[in-house]
Amino acid sequence: MAHILIIEDDPNMIIGLKDNFETEGFTTDSSRDGEDGLKKIMENNYDLIILDVILPHISGFEICKTVRKNEIDTPIILLTAKSDEIDRVLGLELGADDYVIKPFSIRELIARVKAVLRRKERPLPAKDNNKDIQVGKVIVNFATYNAFDSTGPVQMSHKEFEILHLLWDKRNFTVSRDEILKIVWGFEESPTTRTIDNFIVKLRQKIEENPDRPKTILTVHGIGYKAIG
Repeated sequence: MAHILIIEDDPNMIIGLKDNFETEGFTTDSSRDGEDGLKKIMENNYDLIILDVILPHISGFEICKTVRKNEIDTPIILLTAKSDEIDRVLGLELGADDYVIKPFSIRELIARVKAVLRRKERPLPAKDNNKDIQVGKVIVNFATYNAFDSTGPVQMSHKEFEILHLLWDKRNFTVSRDEILKIVWGFEESPTTRTIDNFIVKLRQKIEENPDRPKTILTVHGIGYKAIG
C-alpha cells in the first residue's frame, strides 16, 4: 500500500491524519517543520506527500519548489488555510498535484489522495513514448522526461512535460483548458484556467524559436491550445 509523508505543524492534525490514513491501509511518516520534512523527502521514497503551506523554517511552497527542482515527481497535495486564487495558482505552478483548503473533510482528503495515486499509476497516452521526437526546437523523450536543444539539456518541470505530452499526443486537434486541467491534474472542477495559460507561456519559451510568434503551440481563442506537428 502507498507510503504517505505528512508535513504539518499541528500535532493534533498529524494524529488525526495518521489514524485515518492507516485505517485506509496506508502507511505514514510525519514531520512537524519544513526543514525536517524536506530532509525526509530527499532521503526516502514516498508515494505521496501531504504538505501544509505554513510551516516553521521552510514554507510548503519552498518545499514544493525545491522538490520539483530536484526532479522528484512524488505527488504533492497542499493543505492551505488560504482561499485566495493567487495561492492556489502559485501552489500548482510550483508543482503541486492538488490542494485542499482548511477546514476540510477527511473523507474528501482521502478521496483526493486515492485519485492522485490512481493518476500516478495511469500514465498519459504514450503514442510517442520511448522515442526522441522533435517538438519545436527541442528534442523530447516523454518516456524518460528528457529534453534538449542545440545548446544542451532543457529543464522542464514534470507538469510541463505532461502538458506538452498531452498536446503532442492530440496534435493538430484543439485541447481545451478544462480538458488539460482534468487530465493532467485530475480536477473535477477547474480551480482556474489561468494556471494552464501560465504553463503554456513557460513551454513556449523553451520550445519555440520565437515565443511571441509561436508555431508549435497555438492558441485557439476562447477554447484552449493546439500543438502543430
